This record gives sequence, structure tokens and C-alpha cells, in this order.
Amino acid sequence: MQLTGMLWGRKLLDLVEFPHSEVGGPESSVDEIKDMIKKHGEVFIKPVFKGGVGKKGKSGLIGRAKNIGDALKEKERLYFAEHKDGTATYKADGVTFEGAVPAKYEIYFSISESTVFRAPTMTITHHGGVDIEELEPSKIAQVPFDPLTGLKAFHVSNALEGLGAPAEVISPLVQNLPKLWDLYNNYGMLMLELNPIRMNPAGGRLTPVACDFKCAFDQDDPAWKRLGLPSHVFASDYSEFEQEINQLRTYQGQSDVFIMNDKGTITAPTFGGGANAMVTELLGEDAIISSDFGGNPPYEKMNDIARISFKYWLPQSNVLFIIGGKANNTDIYETFRAMADGLRAFFNERGPVPLFVVVGRGGPNLIRGMSYMKDTLDTLRVPYRFFGHDSAMSEVINYALAVNDWMKAGGREEIKAAMNIS
Repeated sequence: MQLTGMLWGRKLLDLVEFPHSEVGGPESSVDEIKDMIKKHGEVFIKPVFKGGVGKKGKSGLIGRAKNIGDALKEKERLYFAEHKDGTATYKADGVTFEGAVPAKYEIYFSISESTVFRAPTMTITHHGGVDIEELEPSKIAQVPFDPLTGLKAFHVSNALEGLGAPAEVISPLVQNLPKLWDLYNNYGMLMLELNPIRMNPAGGRLTPVACDFKCAFDQDDPAWKRLGLPSHVFASDYSEFEQEINQLRTYQGQSDVFIMNDKGTITAPTFGGGANAMVTELLGEDAIISSDFGGNPPYEKMNDIARISFKYWLPQSNVLFIIGGKANNTDIYETFRAMADGLRAFFNERGPVPLFVVVGRGGPNLIRGMSYMKDTLDTLRVPYRFFGHDSAMSEVINYALAVNDWMKAGGREEIKAAMNIS
């Protein structure tokens, strides 16, 4: 559940009174855009994408204009712009108009959970406005802090002084950046990033002004619901599949999903963030969806997820690939029973499809869950292969890819014949 851009970011920043650039949405009138240009001298036009979509600037998807004619041309170019990131393609739905902020200094700032420090960690540099990965480590400060006391002024001050930041930027940042801990901590965030914060000299004293916004929410923490954000802002697109899955977001169990390749041939319900990252990378363009359905979802929710996923993608799939790491608290029996019942319902309603099922999982009630899945697949006459927690996940993924290749090379027809599918 990610949010990028200033269309919604400005509203979140207003909650803690953190200064930000003037922002107009897709509904901005010609007169409003003219007034913004007159006030700031220039406006930036940025496409609005659903979910977390980065690298827009490097793809030429940020326009700038100093007159209304150029602003409207950029609006036309970017309103429904497409952005390709890896194998995924995202389509914009609208633009924002953002007033230019003159600045000599640009700041990068983020708060995130660090697996290195096992604590919330502030990352900051006065060499902002670029990808943080492009900077030398000596130009970046990472400061872990106690979540009980939060981010304090001295954390910011010590970090900037250690980096040799100009004295004139330190004081205004010390006064304003700790406000962002309240936003991060009070609304269930996992990550909050402002890049750049431009140090505006207007008024004779530098003022930090947020010019871009990114955050990610912990779906299992209900605090994010207090923001009243509509669910559609977390979808990566307007596809019916993603919208149906997004309606299932609850306090218990993840339902994060987006379409990787709608022409793919492997449907992979995945459990856990680590598994999701590995599966998405190794399956490549064969994967139809990228998903994380972990977090111990109850039977009803998992059955709804299976029903929706199978309805959209099973007819074109060669492999149903159910994969996850060794769970700590997810009841494998409940999730497998829900998916097996969803598969049975699909066959009863739509008829059988030639399919090979590959399962890799570990955790509580694994044997009972696999037994239920096995009985269901035997009844449906669907071939399968199961792997337990002692199998390397990369090898299980490679097995699924090999099965997919075999299906493309004639295996699908063999299974069709074996299942008596005309």
C-alpha cells in the first residue's frame, strides 16, 4: 500500500503543518493555473499514477511551463501518459500542477524500518533531488532512534552537522523535520520519504518546502484508516481485477496485488514479502500478477481472493503456483482449504482447464493443508507437485518455470487429453 506524489501527499503534510509546494489537481481551471504561474514564475506538471510509481523524471514524465499555453500542452501530453517500470506498465489518470520553489539547497529525508538497526531510522542528506543510491555513503547519514521517544531535534542537528551541511539549512530543518515522525507514527506508515525538500529563501530565511512525497502503509495497522483515503488510490491501475482484490483489504491478512503481465501464463498467489520479491524477479514476464497474501488471512478472505484470481487468470494459466516461505503464524490449512475450495468452485462453474499446480510452503498445519489440497486436486484430476519447508524457494520457482516451459511445448495438450477436455 504505497502513495506517491503531492496530490495526496500535500493533505498528509498539512496534518502536521509541514510546508509544501502549492499544488493544484487535475480539476484546476485555466485561471487557477495562470495565477499559479504568475505567483511562482513556473509550474511543474506531473502525471498522477495509482500506487507507488517511481522514476517518472528519468522517463521524461515531468513537464514544466512558464505560460498557460505550454502548461496546457503538457497537461495534454501527460494526462493519460504510460510509464513502463520493468515488466509493468502504468497508466496515469490526471496531472498535478505544482508551483516552482526556488532553492539553492535540496534535502533528501526519509523514515523507515531498518533491518540493520532493528529500529526506525532517519536517512538524511543535503545533497537531495537525486536517487539516494547514486550518492556516496559519506554524503548520507542514517540515524536509528528509539520509537518510544521518536525523532528529536538533536537527531537531525547531529546528523547534518556530521555531514558538514551549511549552517543556514540546519536550524529550519531541526525545527520542521521532527513533525514528520508524528505523521509516520500516528498513521501506520512503514516508510515516509520527501525528495526533494527545497530550502526556499523567500522572506530572508530558509524554509523547507516539500516538493515530492512518497509513503507506504502497514496494512495490518488500522491507524492508516483514520486518514480517510479512498481505496482506489492504492491500486496500481484501474483494472477490474485489482479493484476487486483491493475491496478485500481488512485489518487481518494482506491483499496486495498488481498485474505484472496480462499475457503471462503463471498465476502465483504468494505469501510473504520476501517470497514476493524473489518470485516476481525470477518468474519475470511469465508471471501474471505480483502478490502478497500473507498475514494469516481468514478462510473467507482467502477464498474470495482465490475466487477472484481464478476467475480472471486461470483460463490462460499453465501453472497455478502457490508459494511462500515458512510461516510463523499463518494457518496453512485454512489458506490451502480456501484456495482448494476456490479451485473446485471454478471448475464447477466454468468447467475444467488444463493446469499444473505447484505448491511450496511451510508453517503451522502444513501437512493437513497439503492433504486437503491433494484430495481436491485428485478429485479434479489436476496434476501437481508439492514442496515442503525444507526445499529451497529458488529451486521451487525454477521447477514452476520448467513446468511452464513443458506446458508450452505440448504438455498443455497432454493434460487436456488426460482430463478429457474437448
